[in-house]
Amino acid sequence: MHANDKHAQTARDLLELIGGPANITSIAHCISRLRLGVVDAGRIEARRIKDHPAVMGVVEDDTYQIVLGPAAVAQVADAFRILVEEAEDVAPAAESDAGPPGDPVSGDAAALAAKGAAMKAEQKRKNSTKGKLFIRKIANIFVPLIPALIACGVIAGIGGLLNSIALSTHSSALAGVIPVTTALSQGFMSLIAVFVGFNAAKEFGGTPVLGGAVSGIVVYAGVANVETFAGPLKPGQGGVLGALAAAVLCAYLEKWARRWVPDALQALLVPTVAVALSGLAALMILMPVAGEIASGIGNGATWLLTHAGAGAGVILGGLFSTLVMLGLHQALIPIHTTLIEQQGFSALYPILAMAGGGQAGAALAVYLRARHNPSLRRTVKSALPTCVLGVSEPVIYGVTLPLVRPFITAGIGAAVGGGLVGLFAQLGTTTGSTAIGPAGLVLLPLLDGSRGIGPAALIYTVGWFLAAAVACVVTWFFGLSKSMIAELNAPDGTPGTEPTATRTPANAGATATATSTGTGSRTDTGTGTTGTEGTTGPAPAHR
Repeated sequence: MHANDKHAQTARDLLELIGGPANITSIAHCISRLRLGVVDAGRIEARRIKDHPAVMGVVEDDTYQIVLGPAAVAQVADAFRILVEEAEDVAPAAESDAGPPGDPVSGDAAALAAKGAAMKAEQKRKNSTKGKLFIRKIANIFVPLIPALIACGVIAGIGGLLNSIALSTHSSALAGVIPVTTALSQGFMSLIAVFVGFNAAKEFGGTPVLGGAVSGIVVYAGVANVETFAGPLKPGQGGVLGALAAAVLCAYLEKWARRWVPDALQALLVPTVAVALSGLAALMILMPVAGEIASGIGNGATWLLTHAGAGAGVILGGLFSTLVMLGLHQALIPIHTTLIEQQGFSALYPILAMAGGGQAGAALAVYLRARHNPSLRRTVKSALPTCVLGVSEPVIYGVTLPLVRPFITAGIGAAVGGGLVGLFAQLGTTTGSTAIGPAGLVLLPLLDGSRGIGPAALIYTVGWFLAAAVACVVTWFFGLSKSMIAELNAPDGTPGTEPTATRTPANAGATATATSTGTGSRTDTGTGTTGTEGTTGPAPAHR
């Protein structure tokens, strides 16, 4: 079957299982997930969706998120959107005659999955606070930028490699290619503030192009002629933080102006008032203040890794999966973006990505311990490859978190891996990521550092596998008590519900990801398991 036909068929299958076109309110996608707004979640045939061969996992958040992988998600989303648009006049689909999604399935894996789903639902409820919803809104501004960040990061890595070869071989031909790769990789980064402003205005209820217009002031070369209380401005001062603040202010001013300006004058005065006032605030206040904050973030991260890299790595790596579970990882997305904008890479991101290695190692230990439990072993076997590729939700919510102790031992492994990466940074060899979103071993092409991509890739790889190995060993000895092992290997399964850790496509190796949001550990960023890429945005290792 042709690839496009395959993706179109996947879209048709999912549309039927989601309850038909009438049950869809919104369609979007991030780097690896199809994100659907639904009218009635009760009409979703969750069990059959999870069993679909193209589906790598499901995340139930503010939208219903189906993990398809980066190789398929965009094409499936496009086909899905076309099907919904074509069926706009069709009556709502009837309820499926298939068995209810909650049909019990025997086996320990199903019982663990049911427990994981309940924990996820409870955590989602706790995460729906005003503060966390605001953090999620901020993450939603940056998650759509991840594909461009990845593309530019890969091109920058290729350019750096070619530059090293050119210097060592004195090749004038290769030297002539460097300006081309630089233009391709830096063009987007030079205007990233405008894209942030566009998305920010949209997210906060304003007109997107007005957010882009006021954010364009930040990167305009002519601001060098503007004097403020802090002295003359510099183009790009404040970066994405200044643009974000200006666009959000513009959105609020626009909504305020619409309440007071007469209808006949709104087209003329509303955009003028919004851009003029928010632009003036950006020049006089926001850019200088945001510039100081951005400098503080960069200097703070550098100081932290230089003077306490090992300790910082232990803490950040070990606790990142917990941050994802709490929905707090999304707050790191603007920090990563600021570091990439300032320094060319985020030195914090690879440390956080060690969480994925810890989860993979813990899941492997559970697989080895549950040798007489084919159901649970199938769950781990299907979820583990996606974890290696940076999608850890199936492992977390289907294996480690329901068992509790393996989730903790996974954090111990991640702490060791993060400590190693941080230790090398403390010794002068920093490892960073030129983009956010990808995690696991998929992050390798996006690595850079103080000594180039080679040492950075080596340190990251050793750290990731060390995190996995330590988590596996610690989980083997301490992650499962004798009674838990006996229960997992009991001949009679415990009734439960369909596992959340679902089947992985046979070509999962080709669907390298990267990420909820944050990360992560999506981070998918963003991703995260309870946030964006995903979030999440997006966040590393849990995309």
